[in-house]
This record gives sequence, structure tokens and C-alpha cells, in this order.
Amino acid sequence: MVAAPHWLAAEAGRAVLAEGGNACEAMVAMLASVAVVYPHMSTLGGDAFWLVREPDGRVFHIEACGGAGSGASIAAYRKHGYDVLPARGAHAALTVAGTVGGWSRALELARAAGGRLPLDMLLHDAIAHAGNGFAVARCQADVSVKLPDALKEAPGFADHFLRDGNFLREGDPLVQPALAATLEQLAHAGLDDFYRGDVAREIAADLERIRSPVTREDLRRFDARFTRPLEARLKSVRLWNSPPPTQGLASLVILGIAERLDLGHPDSTAFVHGLVEATKRAFRIRDRVITDPRQIDERPADFLTPETFEREAARISGSRAAPWPPMPEDEGDTVWLGAIDKDGRAVSAIQSIYWEWGSGCVLPATGILWQNRGAAFSLDERARNPLQPRRLPFHTLNPPIAVTSDGRVISYGTMGGDGQPQTQGAVLVRALMGLGVGEAVAAPRWRLGRTWGETETTLKIEPRFDDSVFRALSQMGHAVELVSKPFSTEMGQAGLIIRQPDGRIEGTHDPRADGGALGV
Repeated sequence: MVAAPHWLAAEAGRAVLAEGGNACEAMVAMLASVAVVYPHMSTLGGDAFWLVREPDGRVFHIEACGGAGSGASIAAYRKHGYDVLPARGAHAALTVAGTVGGWSRALELARAAGGRLPLDMLLHDAIAHAGNGFAVARCQADVSVKLPDALKEAPGFADHFLRDGNFLREGDPLVQPALAATLEQLAHAGLDDFYRGDVAREIAADLERIRSPVTREDLRRFDARFTRPLEARLKSVRLWNSPPPTQGLASLVILGIAERLDLGHPDSTAFVHGLVEATKRAFRIRDRVITDPRQIDERPADFLTPETFEREAARISGSRAAPWPPMPEDEGDTVWLGAIDKDGRAVSAIQSIYWEWGSGCVLPATGILWQNRGAAFSLDERARNPLQPRRLPFHTLNPPIAVTSDGRVISYGTMGGDGQPQTQGAVLVRALMGLGVGEAVAAPRWRLGRTWGETETTLKIEPRFDDSVFRALSQMGHAVELVSKPFSTEMGQAGLIIRQPDGRIEGTHDPRADGGALGV
């Protein structure tokens, strides 16, 4: 079974499984397709992280994120007159894109497991959708309404994604011939061509033309790599997530704390309050610890202990909300996809360009939209994540996998920036409480904090909770704000696949997205 936020991506993964491909191969096909049909959230010019759990229990983590370009320094940006890093335009396209390198590493695992499907088959659907076109999805049309004019002015953006100066509407056709040619070249020459071949040459030339600090040498030096995942063992479930520079630590800490709280019914005041307060405790740890792993001061594993979970849970009041300071702006331009194959191999992968439409810069020779992940850096040398050449930025991306004590294998995850750990926690805890996969994902959700363009760090809640929950949370001291839609993309686009001990697989993807889950 596969799950993806766009139905064309899910169909690409299902087709690979039907051809006898394994979960890693199916995921490459899905991520390539979603990079075409969901361009506001994921492109070849972004980053990715993978967790792969093999049938024998081994868990692999793939870090496919690039560092700042060799020309990206605080001094250089100060010279350009910046007090903060720009969010859009050429100077926002300041980090190397790691996505395609992650596909390469995943296919190494696929081949080691006996995978033999050729690359051109895995990229076939993506090439077809880019070259022949597809209908713009609802989510793409919806998010475009709130986007600033600065995005429209980014190099190459209007030529590729606007029509008569306006964003495309739901159902409008979108054809990307330059991107189709790039994917065809990668299918023929191999994925390494993105960093060290003809595609790399064209990318570098276009980046230099718009005066991005990323150079061809930066591309040549890049390699996605296998790193050790973080792991937490709770009473009834074993959890894995991605290590720094991601916030996987926060997602695991939330679940460790939640296990020690009386959460009550999964739609109750106690449930929402407990997980919100666990989020506050986990984010305090995250914001103190997480940075480029080469610069980290404390071992993340030291926070994944029963002692830490007990201590943090004890600091939570069951009747009062803890005060919460402003949170950093986050992103909503990410996609989570999952797959579990017939052998039980589980993949959880997340791919992103940071904010919706990333930097907005579209490289004309290749048709690649470049991320703005570098906006997560700071121009303050004393900050936790200061801008430095080749330094890795902080990532909210984190793909989880869980295995229960009774043998269930769970691939789950979501998009949503700072909302990712919160939605992950809600979905997994509800599933472990016995809710079906569809109900666990569709149930009403919340998000603490703000996303970009917002000023309020409120607790935003979907209006499908009972009115008594809103009143009780407000009386506890939460600054509650109802969102307008009953199924809001502000709450993430989550997916959940569970393989039962007897081999049955159940899966779903969020009604807040444009996709679904498909099985073979």
C-alpha cells in the first residue's frame, strides 16, 4: 500500500508495487511524481528525509538536505543590505537541493533488497505529467490566494506558474516541458547527473545568472548520506524519527510525555490540552538543542529517556495552560508519503521546498523551482542557526516510523512545519487508542503557533470539536482561535499506513489533501 497527498503520485507508487517493485522503488516514483503535480509543496529543487524499516527490523535514515552555498555568509548578505534573510527571490535560493540525492540512496537500499526496476520506469509517470500536463489541484489553487507579489516577481516564476499575471485555478492545465526534459535526462544519464553532469551544469549556470550563492562546486560536493535515526522506546511502541538538523527529537519527546499523561477520549479537552502542553515542553528542548549536527552541543539521545519523559510530564498542569512565547515562522509546502510492500518493508519520506513555492525562482534551462530553506538561518552570529557557507539549516521535516509490541508496523507523517510533531502525535496516539486509520487521520486537529504571514501564536483549532472543548481550553488559559474550515490544510496533510501482524495492510491519506491511499 502507498499513501500520498496527490492521487497521481499515489497511482505512480501503486503501479510500481503492481510491477513487483519494493517500497523504496515505489517511493521514488511517488516523490518524482509529486514534485511535478504538487509544485507549490515539493520540487526537485528541495530537500528530503527518509526512514526505511527493513523486514528484518533494521532501520535506515537518509539525510537528503543541502547546506548553504559557498557564497552564503552573514557578511555577504549584510553587504546586500539585509537585516534578515529574504524569503523570496534569488538571494533566498541559497542552499543546495538534496532531494534527488535522497532518491539515489533509497535506490541503493532497493537494489540491496532485490529491486530491479529501471530508473526510466520509476520516473515514467513524472515525465508524462510534466510533458503532457495535468489539472491543477485544489490545494495548489487555494494556497496561491494568500501569496505575496514578491513571489510573482521572483526570476522565472511568472513564466512557469502564472497565466495572464494570475495564479492558476483548480482544474487549469499545467504543462512543464523543461522539467519533463530534465527528468528524461536523469532517467537516461542517472540521478548523479543532477549534481555532477549536464543537469548540474545547467542548474549552476542559471543559479549564477540570478546571483544565487550556490555554485556548481557546491552541487558537485553534495551527497545524500545514511545517518543513524533517533529511537525512543515506550511501553507499547518503539519509535524512530530523523536526527538533527531536523526536529524529529521534538516529535519523539511529545509522544514520550504523552504516554505519561491522562489524555482521556481522543476528542476530549484533556486530549488536546495534554498534547499541546507536551508540545510546549518538547519545543523548548528542540529550540535549545537542534542545529547542524556538526555544531551540536548536546546528545539528542540523552533526551529520549524515561527520566526525561517523567520530568517533563510532571511539569504539565492538568488544569492550566503554560505560557507560550512567540514561535518561529514555519512552512506549509511539504509533502509526506508512505509505503509498505508485500515483504513488510516500510518507508516514511518527507520532501519539501520550505515555504509554499519556495524561493519562487524557476531555473529556465531545467524548469526546476528552487527552495528557500535558507530562510531558516539567522544573520545574527550568536543565533542557534547562524548563516555560514555549507552549514545545514534547521529543518522541521521529520518522517516517523513505529512498531508496536504486538507487531504492527506503522508508517505515518504529515506536512506542516511546527505543526508536524503536533499532528504526528495526534494521529499516532489516536491510532494506538484503537481508532481506525481513516478516523485517526480525519479526526479534528489543532496547531499551536503561527505559520508565515501570521502574527498570532494562538492555539488554532478546527471547528469540529464540541463547543465544551473550546470553552474549557479557553478557561485553562489557552488562546483558542477557531479556523474557518472543518478540514483545514493548516492542520497538515497527514497519512497513515499500518501493517498488521498477519500481513494485512490498512492505509489512508488526509481528506485535507488531494490524494489518498492505494493498495495492490
